[in-house]
Amino acid sequence: MDTGDGLLVARLAAGDEEAIAEIFDRYAPFLYGLARRVTGDANAAEDVVQEVLTTLWTHPERFDPSRGSLRAFLGVQAHRRAVDAVRREVRRSAHESRQQALDPTAGEPFPDAVESIGLVDIVRQAINRLPAAQRRAVELAYFEGCTQRELASVLGIPEGTAKSRLRLAQAKLSEWLAPHLLEMA
Repeated sequence: MDTGDGLLVARLAAGDEEAIAEIFDRYAPFLYGLARRVTGDANAAEDVVQEVLTTLWTHPERFDPSRGSLRAFLGVQAHRRAVDAVRREVRRSAHESRQQALDPTAGEPFPDAVESIGLVDIVRQAINRLPAAQRRAVELAYFEGCTQRELASVLGIPEGTAKSRLRLAQAKLSEWLAPHLLEMA
């Protein structure tokens, strides 16, 4: 155990702002390198370092010098946050891929107005085929712009249930609309 670490954190807890500067100078390069290896992204690694050190600054009591060094404590925190950042990025990419699969023509103009009117009718019919609960979830999310949390609140259901309804509705719509989208391609 490095007693210097314990003293640094004790100074931090006592409100000594110089302590966080010393901790930053001592450990930021190590934390950045660790986060960079995990995330593979410089910006994400910088964010991880900032989150870890901000958390230490706001909650210095979480560090227990009897359990190990400050370096190890911060390293574990940085690794966890870096893994979380990678998971968030994977989820974001997967979400974008699903959205692109559902609407491969997003951002592209329709060839002509007649085709777009026909597609609107096809989508409207597909949405009307959904069970009422799923249809309402789609309407709130896509036509009224509700987030999943807002959707759950409006419908008076748990957020997980709201997400499940949207996921099921998207799967059905994707299945029903795929043949029509292929015809238009």
